[in-house]
Amino acid sequence: MKMTDVCQVFRDAGMQDVRSIIASGNIVFSSDKNEIELKLILEKSMSAYFSYDAVLFIKSERDTVLYWESVPFEKTTDFHIYAFVGDTGIETVLMAEFQDATQNTNESAEIVNHIFYWQVPKGNTLDSAFGKILGKKTLRDQFTSRNINTFEKVLKKMNS
Repeated sequence: MKMTDVCQVFRDAGMQDVRSIIASGNIVFSSDKNEIELKLILEKSMSAYFSYDAVLFIKSERDTVLYWESVPFEKTTDFHIYAFVGDTGIETVLMAEFQDATQNTNESAEIVNHIFYWQVPKGNTLDSAFGKILGKKTLRDQFTSRNINTFEKVLKKMNS
């Protein structure tokens, strides 16, 4: 789906200051509604416009700062670091899946502030045993993941 269309759906649903972050699937916007109301309104709007059952994860600026500031791994050019946004308790489900999977050398995971972080050597994300588990149908609608650099881009967009 085109991010311009997604932004228009958000505007039509009453959101203000709607902006997308590249083609990352992240939208920054303003609203006076709470996260529960926003989730209902926006999932309904997205589902109707795009003809699919939309699942969205709504996070405030404060939440986004927490994701960025809680990263437990040193940022290097040799690794991707992912943070997972999802349903309450998904971090423990993901940790159990990670611990049951065969890990590549230097692949690791930690939970900080109820956030699951995964570090994987570049080039191994999709080939790792855990990376393959993430595509399980039973997990798919419970979370989304973003490279930690995306959180920095979202915060910059929020503050621009």
